[in-house]
Amino acid sequence: MATAHKLNTTLKNFIQQQHLFFVATAAPDGRVNLSPKGCDSLHILDDNRVIWLNLSGSGNETAAHLREANRMTLMFCAFEGDARILRLYGTADVYHPRDEKWDEYLELFPQMAGSRQIFDMNIDLVQSSCGTGVPIMEFKQTRAETEMLPFYEDMGTDGVKDYWKRKNTLSIDNRPTGIFAEYE
Repeated sequence: MATAHKLNTTLKNFIQQQHLFFVATAAPDGRVNLSPKGCDSLHILDDNRVIWLNLSGSGNETAAHLREANRMTLMFCAFEGDARILRLYGTADVYHPRDEKWDEYLELFPQMAGSRQIFDMNIDLVQSSCGTGVPIMEFKQTRAETEMLPFYEDMGTDGVKDYWKRKNTLSIDNRPTGIFAEYE
């Protein structure tokens, strides 16, 4: 196992080749959340900073957790090629469409319906391990273009906001997510 305090070129290239990454957060008490993320939703800003675009889903745990405990872990696994697991540990800020930095960072991503938050993670530790226990799996396609994105495109902006009101204002532990300023 190797640790460092920043990303190097090899690790940045590894991240950019992955089709999937995992996000873990936890409030001081309650449930730990672990979510898979895909699409073209992660951007490396520098050796100690990544941002990722959070798309709508049936829950909004990450945003709720960060309001109480500003810590996050991202994990990448090599399912193809050489075995490797990479974890990024750090703290993160959350930006909503109402926030000043939203437009600046949103320009770094392809346009995707249902975009609800951008997480800006400052990395304080990078850990790489062998990953030989991870199975080799072939990537075929993403479901986003055929299922997820059309689902939110068909809703339209107002429909997505209604969806957020129904499903994304509180975590499963009834913590506010901050998705709407009026619910804070």
